[in-house]
This record gives sequence, structure tokens and C-alpha cells, in this order.
Amino acid sequence: MTKIVFQNFSFRYRNLKEPTLKNITLDINSGEKVLIAGQSGSGKSTLMHCVNGLVPFAYDGEISGKLFLDGIEPYEESLFKVSKIAGTILQDQDSQFIGLTVGEDVAFVLENEMTPLKEMQQKVSECLATVDMLDYINHSPYELSGGQRQRVSLAGVLSSQSEILLFDEPLANLDPVSGKNIISLIDDLHKETGKTILIVEHRIEDVLERSVDRVIVIDQGEIIFNGKPCELLRTDTLKNAGLREPLYVEAIKYSELKLEDDHKLDDINNCDHDTIKESVTNWFEDKLPTEEDFDTDKVLSVKDINFSFVSNTKVIDNVSFDIRKGEIVSILGNNGAGKSTLSNLITGILKPDSGEIVLDGEVINNLSVKAIGDKIGYVMQNPNNMTVKHMLRDEVTLGLRAGLEEADRFNFLNRWWRAKSKVCENTIETKFIDTIKKCKLYGYRNWPLSSLSYGQKRRASIASVLAREPRVLILDEPTAGQDYSNYSEFMKFMNELSGYGIAIILITHDMHLALEYTNRSIVMSDGKKIADDTPANIFSQEDIVKKANLRETSLGKLADVIGIENKHGFIQHFIDFDRERKR
Repeated sequence: MTKIVFQNFSFRYRNLKEPTLKNITLDINSGEKVLIAGQSGSGKSTLMHCVNGLVPFAYDGEISGKLFLDGIEPYEESLFKVSKIAGTILQDQDSQFIGLTVGEDVAFVLENEMTPLKEMQQKVSECLATVDMLDYINHSPYELSGGQRQRVSLAGVLSSQSEILLFDEPLANLDPVSGKNIISLIDDLHKETGKTILIVEHRIEDVLERSVDRVIVIDQGEIIFNGKPCELLRTDTLKNAGLREPLYVEAIKYSELKLEDDHKLDDINNCDHDTIKESVTNWFEDKLPTEEDFDTDKVLSVKDINFSFVSNTKVIDNVSFDIRKGEIVSILGNNGAGKSTLSNLITGILKPDSGEIVLDGEVINNLSVKAIGDKIGYVMQNPNNMTVKHMLRDEVTLGLRAGLEEADRFNFLNRWWRAKSKVCENTIETKFIDTIKKCKLYGYRNWPLSSLSYGQKRRASIASVLAREPRVLILDEPTAGQDYSNYSEFMKFMNELSGYGIAIILITHDMHLALEYTNRSIVMSDGKKIADDTPANIFSQEDIVKKANLRETSLGKLADVIGIENKHGFIQHFIDFDRERKR
């Protein structure tokens, strides 16, 4: 029985002139596992919202055509009835939790259905056992890691017995191993239950590590591909839609191999095909890796830093490293490795128990957060957590005005200061214009922040830091949740900033980001620095990868499959080749 049917279906949000979904005709059969991919704004999330009933119950607009969900039209029924058929696991698990404990949260749907207590307890235990979280039944959801929260969210949906499961970017904010585990869990669940599963996700390579029946690619509200993964990967559809291809597929295409029907690229183990081996091996042997030169001036030095929240329990354990002028460095590691604590120590939010943090030759351990903030900028993952002003101009100049207003309070009768403050005001305006030009926001200089896109808000949050001319810029998960097009544009911007001599530290789970855009990675595990090397070297070392909850890249796996022994050289060659093409 067909579970989901779109017939010439279109949807336009009430406040938009053009429809977000245009003439969608699509059948998804019972028991299928489908990946839905597309750029931000392509319409893929809207498609999911139509299935789970949030359109039109939460997002009002105009519908044309037909949509059938298990034989009913969801927009003609109650949201409660639709939720019994289609359950959704949100990207932001925190907004999905209701109960004070894991068990209470999973029991929520059962309580609303007035399930007898004994039966309810049994079902909750079964659902938690299915996702391997039964041992955490009495824990608060907020005590759990990102991967564990995803599992609890899934258990909550399983308790509803929905036949259709919708996953909205389930890998966002998860470290590589946690992400792999979630994809494995979804795949095992699909095989065991036969439920219909739809996955909306940017990390296409990670999802395709386990088989899917189909991939649907949406671009500008229309379906541009609907077929098998192996068919998709032989084409340039993903790249043309602004999406990232799996790295091993990129490497094969870089070798200029003419892809045929017998090249089954959806499974990397099938890449031992003779023509693939010959083409990729020749491509690798034709060129040698190159080295890039960097300014050797040290901007920041972390020397033997130790820190504990609780006595005798080190969160940061004797960590040391240097950051050079204009360098882009990634800090990698699993959830709880100490990455965020380390950034809080560098920015002065926390003070080290011992050791020194040196900026431009000056020990800054005892400086205030404001004094350090003038030289070391910190940009949060979510720009909405940073902005405090209504207008872009006020937000970007906030830090510049803070010192001026403080001085003005103590000089309110001083005519000389009044004259000087006009000079300061002109300086602020000059810095504002210069900064927003660097951030490509000049055309929005008089706009309210609420009218900017998410990507523009990210640039605005960076602009407010850059206006103070920092020597070091720290960004927390800068590319989380961004499609490849926005991701590439953002990192191009980061490269431009490094060209101004600003040292950039990227705290990230994204191994592709480290490979493509950084020449050095610092790896953390259990509060210790366990590696400081080139990404190619790090991802070639199995012990480091395993200890830090990273994963071997698909480039390394491709080298193994086709018999290239110099794995590090192969990865480095791909990096050099890829960067040269992008230049």
C-alpha cells in the first residue's frame, strides 16, 4: 500500500509571493527508506511539514493539488490524527522534550492515550531498549549527550506506533561516531519494523553509508532527481544543486573517469572495479602533494593549561599549542572532549588553575573578559544567541560604543571630551562601514537584524566581533546545519579574513571542514591534546581517529579498496587538488 502520495501538489506560505513547493508529483511506498536532500530554502523541510501536518496547522498558506497520507488528506484532518500516522524527530531535540526524566518523556504519548500504567511501563521499557537507552530511564534528558538525546527522541516517537518516521537533520551537532551510530540505529529500526522512513539531511555521505531505497533531490521547490543512489552519484546532480558529493566520489570524478552503469558508487566497497582502480591510481601518481607557507609569527600560545570544575577532576589536562598569524586551525574531538571548555579559558570566561595563555607576548590569564574580548573574538554556533540589538548598525557598533559611553559618563562636563567624542563617533562610523564591507553586508547597513537570513545573521555576529579588530577569532561549529553552498561561501569568507592576518580557530565535528579548509588540526580527548598535525596525517592514524570519536574518511577507505598503500599521501593529494580547483 502506498503511504504517501503527492499529486501536482503546490504550497505557498501566506507571506510569500511565490510557492515554496511547485507541482510535486511523488509516490513513497510503504516500508521505503528515502533520503530527501536540497539546499536551504529548496523546499525539502516544507515537504516534510506537509507530511507531518505542520502545514497548514503551524505554517499557514495556500495549497493546491492533492496529498494523501495513508489514504487521508492530512490538511483536512486534525494534527492529532496526523501525528498518529507520521512521527517526527526534530533537529533540535531540546524543543521536543516534555518529561522531567527520559521515562516520563517517552511515556507522554501513552499517557495522553490513557494507556494502563502496567502496559505503559512495559511499552516505555521496550521503546528505550530498542534504542539502547533503557539504563537512562530515570535520567534527565538534559544530562545526556547529543547522540543519546536523539535516541530518546526516537524512543518517544516509537511509543506512538507511527508507521511513518520523519527525521529532520538527525546528524546536526553530533560528532562523527555518534552520527554513524544514529544512522546505524535508523537502518536497524527500518529493517526490524518495516516502517516508512524519510530522512532530511545535509550530510549525504554519512546517510548513504547505510543503504537507502531512493534519494529525492529538491531544488527551488521542484524535484530534480528521484531515483537510486547509484544513479544519482554517477551524475553531477548534487553538485549542480549546491550539495556536497561524498569525498570518495569526488576523488573518482577528479580522476576524469567516464562513469558507466556498472560503476556502483553508492557502496565504496564496489570501487575495486578495475577501471576505477586504474583511473584513480594514475591520477594519484601523476602529481605530488604541495606544502603551503604560513606566517610564522605566533599570535596565541597556550602553555601547560590545567582546569577543573571539581577538585581533582581535570577537564583540561596540561594542554599546550601555538596559533600563528593568519592561520586557520580546527579543534576536533568527541562531545565532552573539552573543546568548549578550552575556548572558554582562552576567551577569559573561565580562568585556568595553572599554566599560561599568552597573546602577542602578553600573559592574559588575569585580564577581564572585556579586555580579552577586544583581542580574541568568540562567535557562538547560533547567531540568535549573540545578538542583542534591533538594527544591524547598532549590533555591529555595540562593542565600539561600550568604551565610549563608559568614558562619557565620567566626562559629562568636559567640553574637550565632548569635542573628542565627535571624533570618536566618526571613527566608529568608519569602522562600521569598513567591517560590513568585509562581511558583505554593506547593502543591509540600515536593516533590522530580524530581516536578515540565517547566513547573514552569522556574518552580522562575526562583524560585531571584527569591528573591535581582534587578533584571534574563535568560531563554535561554524558550519553546523548549513548546506554545502552556504558552507562553501562561509568558508571562503573565513579565508578572506585570514588574509587580513586574523588567526581563526574552528571548533567543529565536521571532518570535511578540517580536511578542506584547515592546514592544522588539534585533537582533544578526555581533556587532553592527543594530536596536533595536518588533517591528512591525523585521519590516517587509526588510534587517534578511534580515541577522539572521529571516523576514517572515505578517502582513506577508497585508498584501501583500490590498493594505495600511501594513505596519507592520497588524502593530502586530494586536499591539494581540491583546493587548487577551488582557487
